[in-house]
Amino acid sequence: MLSNLPELDVPRDEYTQGKGVPKKRRHLTIPDHSELEVVRHFKGLGRANFSIDDTMYPLGSCTMKYNPKISEEVAGNSVFKNTHPYSEAGEELHARIVHGLQDFLVSLTGLPGVSLTPAAGAQGELSGVLIIREYQRQRGSSRQVMLIPDSAHGTNPASVAMAGLVPKTIKTGPEGRLRLADVLEVLDESVAGIMVTNPNTLGIFEHELPAIAEAVHEIGGLVYGDGANFNAIAGIIRPGDLGVDIMHINLHKTFGTPHGGGGPGAGPLCVTRELAPFLPGPVAVSQTVSHKSTVTELGNDSNDGREGSRQSFRFVMPERSVGRVRTFYGNFGITLRAYVYILVHGLNGIRRNSIQAVLNANYLRKRLQPTLSPAFGDECMHEFVCPNPLVTQGVHTIDIAKRMLDYGIHAPTVYFPLIVKEALMIEPTESESLAQLDALGEVLEKIVKEGLENAETLKRAPHNLPLGRLDELLANKKPVYRHRLGG
Repeated sequence: MLSNLPELDVPRDEYTQGKGVPKKRRHLTIPDHSELEVVRHFKGLGRANFSIDDTMYPLGSCTMKYNPKISEEVAGNSVFKNTHPYSEAGEELHARIVHGLQDFLVSLTGLPGVSLTPAAGAQGELSGVLIIREYQRQRGSSRQVMLIPDSAHGTNPASVAMAGLVPKTIKTGPEGRLRLADVLEVLDESVAGIMVTNPNTLGIFEHELPAIAEAVHEIGGLVYGDGANFNAIAGIIRPGDLGVDIMHINLHKTFGTPHGGGGPGAGPLCVTRELAPFLPGPVAVSQTVSHKSTVTELGNDSNDGREGSRQSFRFVMPERSVGRVRTFYGNFGITLRAYVYILVHGLNGIRRNSIQAVLNANYLRKRLQPTLSPAFGDECMHEFVCPNPLVTQGVHTIDIAKRMLDYGIHAPTVYFPLIVKEALMIEPTESESLAQLDALGEVLEKIVKEGLENAETLKRAPHNLPLGRLDELLANKKPVYRHRLGG
């Protein structure tokens, strides 16, 4: 098999020349620790960390829902682990799973073109903006402007800039929503499209989106849907029916795959039929093939001679694809977990999850209203944003967040969205019970009371963790990558 490999196109090192261990590696010291010491070390690090398996994790706009163990079990099955994606059997197997998830996402979004190759939501987003750029170019248009609400995720303007387009900000209205009138003021022949998160990062549904989408389409633009908050509407309403042309989905937010501390990830991209040829590839397709049916008896295959047909699955590159954005067929392990998640829940179960997520957020919002008054509106979708009520006490939002760690609950998202000063963004997800919601409410009420009575308690938090407040600037400038065992 090695004889089939191409010639090296880099200089040969001492290994390839058969000289054993290179000189520069001969004097490295290898740690000498027992297995028990190593196990205890990493178990200790794990206990010092916060995870959804251990405690509530109300990180707004991140949807830190429970990751079902059945998805992990299936993904760890040897059938998937030991099959190379580029083998004949591997391609068929991977394509079958990918095609299945593509079909589910078509049903949930109302957008018939799907690519699962983007390795993160941000990469799916960038791919979507590249499609908008290419679509406009092939129409002979030099449009450069992408309209972006001021409540958007930071990746929105970043993706636009990386694609060589120009972001232009639209201010949020007094009710926490985009207003059609504000969009109409900036629509002209320079606009390539608009990016809208729905529900938005304030946890509010953009009910004027259909009218906004129609106006953007009338001037030749496209509508990009940031699917970061899809968990609030999945199974209830299809973004494609609202006028969305392109949308990425964060599988770790909506379909219970691991967040993983920056990876692994997957950001499938869903588009209209007209835009499907531009998708990053490869994408899975199916076709009906004829074959002679086989009867299996007592472990012996015999051909009964009858003609039949079956579905065959394979990968293809879309005709006018913007190109590959990842190796192989995307992050297959995450794709598989999301596929299992949907199979177990069913589409009706996905709908129930969304309803429960909205119900949980509204319950908690209502309970906390006397203590943490939301920045906008009387109701929310899956999350809500509150300004810090302790600013007059000299207490910052980060102080509240650090104090929550003392009570064994991970902090919500802080200082985002930027249009709410000293913001706390809270998202309980559908995973939490009523008892857990009440426990979180009690902790936040207690912390606000502490801040009013003795602000120093919050300013010096956390008090009960192995480490207190770290010098984050120094940690970025001079990171320590080595940790001594038992140190």
